[in-house]
Amino acid sequence: MSKQTKVSNFFGKPKLNDSIPQEKKDKKSGGKVKKRIIESSDEESNSEVDTKKIKFERENERENKTESSSEMDEDNVKEEQDDNLESELVSTKKLVDQKDMKDVGADWKKGEPVPYAGLCKTFEAIESTTKRLEIQEYLTSFFKHTIELSPGNLLETLYLCLNRVCPEYENVELGIGESLLIKAIAEVTGRTTQKVKNELAKVGDLGKVARDSKNSQKSISSMFGNRDKLLTVPKVFNSMKKIASLTGHSSQDLKIKEIQNLLISCRDEEPKFLTRSLEGKLRIGLAEQTVLICLAQAFVMTDKEYEKLAKAKKTEELNNAIKTIKSVYSELPSYDKIVPALLKGGIKNLREHCKLTPGIPLKPMLAHPTKSITDVLDSVEGHKFTCEFKYDGERGQIHRLEDGTTKIFSRNLEDNTVKYPDIIERISKAAKTNTKSYVLDCEVVAWDLEKHILLPFQVLSTRKRKDVKEAEIKVSVCLFAFDLLYLNGESLLKKSLEERRKLMNDSFQEIEDEFSFVQNINATNIEEIQSYLDESIKANCEGLMVKILDGLESTYEPSKRSRNWLKLKKDYLSGVGDSLDLVVVGAFYGRGKRTNVYGAFLLACYDPEHEEYQTICKIGTGFSDSDLETHFNYLKEKETSEPKSYFNYDKGTKPDVWFEPCQVWEVKAADLSISPIYKAAIGQISEASKGVSLRFPRFIRIREDKKPEDATTSEQVAELFQNQYNNKE
Repeated sequence: MSKQTKVSNFFGKPKLNDSIPQEKKDKKSGGKVKKRIIESSDEESNSEVDTKKIKFERENERENKTESSSEMDEDNVKEEQDDNLESELVSTKKLVDQKDMKDVGADWKKGEPVPYAGLCKTFEAIESTTKRLEIQEYLTSFFKHTIELSPGNLLETLYLCLNRVCPEYENVELGIGESLLIKAIAEVTGRTTQKVKNELAKVGDLGKVARDSKNSQKSISSMFGNRDKLLTVPKVFNSMKKIASLTGHSSQDLKIKEIQNLLISCRDEEPKFLTRSLEGKLRIGLAEQTVLICLAQAFVMTDKEYEKLAKAKKTEELNNAIKTIKSVYSELPSYDKIVPALLKGGIKNLREHCKLTPGIPLKPMLAHPTKSITDVLDSVEGHKFTCEFKYDGERGQIHRLEDGTTKIFSRNLEDNTVKYPDIIERISKAAKTNTKSYVLDCEVVAWDLEKHILLPFQVLSTRKRKDVKEAEIKVSVCLFAFDLLYLNGESLLKKSLEERRKLMNDSFQEIEDEFSFVQNINATNIEEIQSYLDESIKANCEGLMVKILDGLESTYEPSKRSRNWLKLKKDYLSGVGDSLDLVVVGAFYGRGKRTNVYGAFLLACYDPEHEEYQTICKIGTGFSDSDLETHFNYLKEKETSEPKSYFNYDKGTKPDVWFEPCQVWEVKAADLSISPIYKAAIGQISEASKGVSLRFPRFIRIREDKKPEDATTSEQVAELFQNQYNNKE
């Protein structure tokens, strides 16, 4: 049986180059909800939006864990730290039990470059299924064949699955706007830009428009006898990397030319996925955690000894590999480092070659919100713990390399070195003589040099972000260090917070108005915590961070929102428990004194599993006149004629204008409620067809340190709602 025959049999009637509706299953219900309804809209150019309901089954994936951490042994503690571990164990066991893995794209010979068509077939198969195990099978199989046939192309293949061209911390984005892509598609397919726009208004997916236009119209390539070779993964990756690097006066024309060259060679489903990649969203429901799982499984299954193992041993090997790759990636988030190391030494030797390295930022550990001091004491019972002031500033991760180079990275791994030249100078003075290399976790806070007091975040946000010259700095900052992650060639992540804090205090010295350790006390009771919370508020702080000091629970967990770190904000002791960081997706025209600006806005959380923004509230309070003018001047340039296909919304909340997802706002609310028209956390609460909305939302500030994908997730919204419900009970 040929590959093509196998593919046709798998999909049934549709062929690979037919449009397969994308129906995505909600994979994050916490084992409670088994159905989900997504309401989407295809808006005709002159007609009202019709809401379609797509129902589909979903699987139970996780069971709630109630065992307290103090009763667990080391293995169980590590299980609790990884929320997805249980479902991964189930998935790997099912994978071992499978007689034949699903395979749709492995149709090239050893030594040949990976064909882009093969990767697109895999994307199409992933997009067509709602089953998590099937998604893993397709991608694991493709990675396995790539390792066996074209190992030199594995890195490019991985990046195309993640829609990146380099490590995330290098902050390189394709930056291809919709208008540029429309122009390229029109010129390649012989259509007018207006016709392409009209098709987009009907379909709502520029990738599908590109595919249909390319496959039904006489293209430029046909005029020259299809002289172009088939696209390969290296060709597509290198072209996308080139497009991302183009800058300057003529860069737009050069980008269009490069895109056209790719589109000319595209066929079947390739135009759809190429266009989506250039837009920055594949939208097939392929999260990075799934990619890591599949990469681990592929390397294990490529090993010749794997097939000789008993089923139980195979499952154990797969699970260990997943843990290893996830752990290594959390410390060293660079596929440029990890993939070559895997190809050279495999999974078992990965930790030896890939460790926390100054110069490569790790995603910071995050705190879990809490609503009362008694909740805090319940969480840390049986442990030594510390209370630290929670400063109203910007997270800063400072790296000092062996060669003396110093870099500063933001919460979302953006290189902020040029933004803070003043910090670069003072940190070298704060480091003691024997402190040669380090990674220091800090908070950068605006500081009044005359009064020696903290200033609010709004003051810090007025600092220039680029091309900052120290002599021109108007807003002074003070650096507050609270954790040391690496010191003189050694990773400290597995050491307790108590040990890390001692090493930090021994390795640095405070400098008045420039560098300080966070204020902290080791409290033992409610009265001490309450008193210290009041003290922090008087000092212009947001509240307290409460952290476990000793034991396994006090290690540093990169990228995790851990219950071993708790944030206690005064504003939320009787409210939601935390502010939310939401994306602006639309706006409503103002009335009265707001006539010339937007009067209210439509906000959304982000669902990384389905790569969509889910509406959560309409907000119109908390804005000064100056705020509204600033928002209008910035957002009017981001307006789009149609909602993005990855917006999950109801026609009852349709705004006057839509935006590209471009900005994150911090928002406070009185509480959360179930909503029939807002889509946040849909499928993750008790009423499967309804979402969650915010009551009395109020704008606080712009989160310039966050990208839209870093916004509060749908899972976090569901958790906040559930916590609120539990507290009421």
